[in-house]
Amino acid sequence: MSCICLIDTSIFLNLLNVTNRNQEAESVAEDFRLYVENDATFILPMATIIETGNHIAQNGDGRTRRDTAFRFCEAVKGAFEGNAPYQPSEFPNAKEILSWLGQFPDCAGKNKSPQKIGEGTSFGDLSIIEEYKKCVVRFAMSEVFIWSLDTDLQQFHHNLN
Repeated sequence: MSCICLIDTSIFLNLLNVTNRNQEAESVAEDFRLYVENDATFILPMATIIETGNHIAQNGDGRTRRDTAFRFCEAVKGAFEGNAPYQPSEFPNAKEILSWLGQFPDCAGKNKSPQKIGEGTSFGDLSIIEEYKKCVVRFAMSEVFIWSLDTDLQQFHHNLN
């Protein structure tokens, strides 16, 4: 069975070639082609959609932001309409969000990793991690991972080997 790949904001910014957020666009595009060739299933988490939109709105002059926003809207719309190589995650219900809120103070208060002292896990990353956990349960016989340039999120990789 193919792998399940949750797309993090750092990857989506590069796939969309967002100005000043696209330093890895070439390598991300190449990895994307390889994943597609290997029949990966791509999931676009809610946090990735929201965070990417925020980065676009805060980046560059008005014309650049507008042009990039059009590309973003087409990509996300395609995901919802089944016309993109990725699909949106199931958006969380109130019970899930309340659970995340219960975890968030501890996640924000702890160092994200030994290398990232003074930085905790963001609420967006927490939601992506929770989506990853749901996918591991739902697709237990598949490889599941968060595709990210952030080494802290790269550790979330369920491999069958």
